[in-house]
Amino acid sequence: MRFLHKIRMLHQFASVALIFILAGSLYGRDKNVGELQLQGVSSVEKTSGVWVDGKYVGYLEELKGSKKILLAPGEHQISVRQGGYSDFTEKVMIEAGRKEKVRVTMSKAPNVAYPTVTAEVKMTIYPLDAGVFVDGIFMGHVDEFDGLHGLLVAPGTRKITVREPGYHTFESQVTLAPNQVLKLETNLVWAGTEQSSMKPK
Repeated sequence: MRFLHKIRMLHQFASVALIFILAGSLYGRDKNVGELQLQGVSSVEKTSGVWVDGKYVGYLEELKGSKKILLAPGEHQISVRQGGYSDFTEKVMIEAGRKEKVRVTMSKAPNVAYPTVTAEVKMTIYPLDAGVFVDGIFMGHVDEFDGLHGLLVAPGTRKITVREPGYHTFESQVTLAPNQVLKLETNLVWAGTEQSSMKPK
């Protein structure tokens, strides 16, 4: 059954010719793909979300080793995003058997207004590298918000999405009061249904 799930996931990613590999073994054998390496200097770039041809693939710092990005030869569009920053977008040409390196630089978005009063969402979620979105905006990954400090958001009704390639996406709409602390717990699963609970404090 797990084998069938892996086949389904590979089929899903075929539209952008994106392959996540285990232990780098595929790259050594298959010279019909090229590797994309994204480089960021600061923690802003390293924790920003990455999209390849419109599909979210993870945050920049994790896309190496067993999660490195392999693409079919040809032109691909790369977008790197994070709340409060302007999108970094670039088209890259991938060649078979070669590595293409892209230096990512994020700059603060103009006229961004940060709330003076906030609510806090603390997360206990697996996997820890899953991306967190608020109202469709990438805010970071779970591991950033599961400790002493949670995710600070403006009070009101917010749509929280947790997404990781290969897992079912979790979505929840919550209404937060000023200074409220909400604990969000969920396990993303490879297949089947997600189980979640929200525990206000």
